[in-house]
Amino acid sequence: MSTTRRIHIRPSADPALAQGMRDIRNDLKLPSAFPPEVEAAANAAAANPRWPELDRSEIALVTIDPAGSMDLDQAMHVERTEGGYRVHYAIADVAAFVSAGDPIDLEAHRRGETLYGAETKIPLHPKVLSEDAASLLPDQLRPALLWTIELDRTGEGIAVDVRRAKVRSRARLDYEGVQRQIDAGKADPMWAVLREIGELRRQREVSRGGVSLPLPEQEVSVEDGQWKLAFRGRLAVEDWNEQISLLTGMAAAYLMVQAKVGILRTLPPPDPHAIARLRITARALAIDWPDALDYPGFIRSLDPSSDVHVAMLTACTSVLRGAGYAAFDGTLPEQSMHSALAAQYAHATAPLRRLVDRYSGEICVALCAKQPVPAWVLAALPDLPATMQASGHRAGQYESAVLNLAEAVVLAPRVGEVFPGAIVEVARDDPRKGTVIVREPAVEAGVSGSVALPLGADVRVSLVEADPVRRVTRFALGS
Repeated sequence: MSTTRRIHIRPSADPALAQGMRDIRNDLKLPSAFPPEVEAAANAAAANPRWPELDRSEIALVTIDPAGSMDLDQAMHVERTEGGYRVHYAIADVAAFVSAGDPIDLEAHRRGETLYGAETKIPLHPKVLSEDAASLLPDQLRPALLWTIELDRTGEGIAVDVRRAKVRSRARLDYEGVQRQIDAGKADPMWAVLREIGELRRQREVSRGGVSLPLPEQEVSVEDGQWKLAFRGRLAVEDWNEQISLLTGMAAAYLMVQAKVGILRTLPPPDPHAIARLRITARALAIDWPDALDYPGFIRSLDPSSDVHVAMLTACTSVLRGAGYAAFDGTLPEQSMHSALAAQYAHATAPLRRLVDRYSGEICVALCAKQPVPAWVLAALPDLPATMQASGHRAGQYESAVLNLAEAVVLAPRVGEVFPGAIVEVARDDPRKGTVIVREPAVEAGVSGSVALPLGADVRVSLVEADPVRRVTRFALGS
């Protein structure tokens, strides 16, 4: 399953979970702390950042993130202009604190990205930087890479610039709080502008043939000492905000492709045979897929609140595989597109949490200033794709392991109970095995039966195993 899994848990709240978190770290050989020399270097860097001369602290930037976030990479301000819209997007300037080859940099290359999966996340950089000195916290002057992107009335980008600047965020906001204000009609007028831009950019994505899979997100939380698992839909403001990040990533890709130097996030186009198999799956699930409707259009026709459609969306993840990074200097990569976005794209907006974004930012700043790309950036480019591929794999393993642990802890007292669910995946090599979604509590787990599993069907399943030590939850199809 490739459902996005958002995990908000407190490992100390349950002894089994605390031990399980230690086991996950040991199994995946994850670091428990930063080496002393890295912490010392980070403390020194936090006290002595390299400040840019340009001061744009008058821009009324704000951050919007999940509640409680402290590693704030981006601050935003959007406005209407005579010809369309202007986006100011400030990105934390990690290079104002970190130098190539210093202890912080070397450790960041070992880690690749921040790992999320519990309250005790494993950060890319020491917290004195990622959650303090380099984070775009409110009412603090910060060094940043300030993107200014001009859009026409249709949401198409017509000009882009990025340069180092001092900025000051006005507020640290969260998605749910802002969405409540929007729904109540009490939000700052800027959010109405963001909505316009987000919806225009979404329309452009549809026109390009871009596609996203709206699978339900699985969350784990602790309420009054009890573990809770639930599925949640995305808020509208999350989607609008995501479009600003995607816009910036596409602008970064444009600058790098034009100059023939940089690093792109890529995804190969779907295999036609895989699309043909999906049409067979749609017929098996009794979901109409007209011959004239292309794959992106079909995805947009599906309803993630329907278990049958979730089964179809799950099958569709099979064509969105093979994501990677392509570094280049002088010659463009043979495969430069991100097929899901139907555009060229670069990771450039999360340098506190992802190593490659620091390099993308440095390249784009140099290009906009008509300066040579720094030698330390060019020297690192060839190895970055492998570094990021490895860290992405590790992040996926960590996130899955933590959620599997949480599911097993929640369900351990309920072995033997019967739950209503839906079969959302059937194994190709053995149709008697697959994946079931149980809505209450919100669990995705393995299921087996004595006969072929009915893909997309509502079923009743018995919980036969929930083992926190092995992090395994398993159901059996009832009669």
